Amino acid sequence: MRAICVASAVLLGAGALTSCVPAADAAIQTDFGFSVEPSTVAAGGEVTLRVVRNQACRGQAAVNSPVFDVVTIPPQESWATAVVDWDAKPGAVYDVEFECDKSSGTARLTIAGGRPTHHPTHHPTRHPHKGVHAGEGGTVAGFDLKEIGLGAALIAGSLGVAYHFSRRRTDEDAG
Repeated sequence: MRAICVASAVLLGAGALTSCVPAADAAIQTDFGFSVEPSTVAAGGEVTLRVVRNQACRGQAAVNSPVFDVVTIPPQESWATAVVDWDAKPGAVYDVEFECDKSSGTARLTIAGGRPTHHPTHHPTRHPHKGVHAGEGGTVAGFDLKEIGLGAALIAGSLGVAYHFSRRRTDEDAG
């Protein structure tokens, strides 16, 4: 009987933890490589769109998504940037379609809950001679403290219930 209680508690805890894991952001691979960086960004934020140049992708690449204008990456370039629309729905996941020569593929872009602190005034599509844009994005940028607190409370509650059920005794075991 105790083994059943422990197994139930373990399954309950594992189920609670897996329900807190976000959906996979991995890109569906095709004949050429591509990526959206960061894969999670706030509405109004900037993303870098990359293609890997190989036999399947030598010409101009077109990148399309419902949350930004169509971006073209010239044959001599391997990346460009796009600014996500301000009206993108927080928490939504959008498809980003890459097309190059006769190949295509789709990556995912998740919209974070927060908003950037400034409104960009200039929206360039490429920065071929500038360095890496480092800073917010991907780690803690755009996360809401309420969401983090709610997630921590759910995990703590699940662990508490699992502990309670694993320590609970029946009348037969006690006496």
